[in-house]
Parts: sequence; C-alpha cells; structure tokens
Amino acid sequence: MQVALGGTFDPIHDGHRALFERAFELGDVTVGLTSDDLAPETRHEDRPIRPFEERRSRLEDELAAIEDDCDHDREYEIRELDEPTGIAIEPQFDALVVSPETHEGGERINERRRERGHDPLEIVVVEHLLAEDGGVVSSTRIIRGEIDEHGNLTPEREGRGARQES
Repeated sequence: MQVALGGTFDPIHDGHRALFERAFELGDVTVGLTSDDLAPETRHEDRPIRPFEERRSRLEDELAAIEDDCDHDREYEIRELDEPTGIAIEPQFDALVVSPETHEGGERINERRRERGHDPLEIVVVEHLLAEDGGVVSSTRIIRGEIDEHGNLTPEREGRGARQES
C-alpha cells in the first residue's frame, strides 16, 4: 500500500510520531513537507517556522528512527509540498493519514482525485495525543513553552492546566 501524509512538522512531537507510525503500519510512506512559501499559509496561528531544509533534516532523522524500529520492511521518501492538496492527488497513493483537524482536507483531496478520474484514498484518522494536562499535544503549545515534545508540562507550567493563560 502506498501511504501519504503531509504537514509542516515544526517542531516534531509525539503526535506527529503517532501519525508516522500509523503510516508505516499501513505501507510505504511518502511524507509531503510544506515548502517555506506554503507553510505560513497552512498555519492557523502566527508563529515562526524553521526553514524547509532544517525541517527536512529533522524529519529525515525521525522517519529513519521509526522505520528502523518498524516490524515491517518499509520504504519512505520526503517530498516538498507547494500546494495544500500536494502529493495526495497523485494516482499511486492508496491511503492518506490525517489528524482530526486535517480530515476535512483529506475529503477535499478525494474530491480532486475523483475529478481527475482517480480512486479515492482511504482516509485514516489518527486521534490527537493528549498532554499530561489533558490538552492536545501541538507544535504551537511547544513553541509557547506550555509543554515539551512528549506532552509533559514544562516546569513553569506544571499544575496550571491547559486553559489558564500566562
């Protein structure tokens, strides 16, 4: 099975790792990494994003480690995304791994695939990973210093809860 997923992946956290692991369970993986031009357009918040080559290098390290730990012999590649529907509209893919908030985007990709005469993708939703405070593990929360990449509260936030402001 040929599996696609995509994102900015900055910084990479355990929620992303869950997406990657699920993709490797399904088949050979192609990860679309948003280009420097596309990344700010896909964000819901205004925050700095590392340059593409830096994000690509970190993603390569993550995928290599997950693939090494995988019980299956899987291939993977990283491709640059220049548009939101990216690589997933290409005919060779069978499945798309998404998070709950990107599920709707997966449905749009399937609409575009149908318009092009391609079979729809199996959309595999990986639920959010929750931090120790019950909030979602996200890159934004990590950047804000609320949690670390594993969802642990940072020392200055311990015991404060997800909804409290600084």
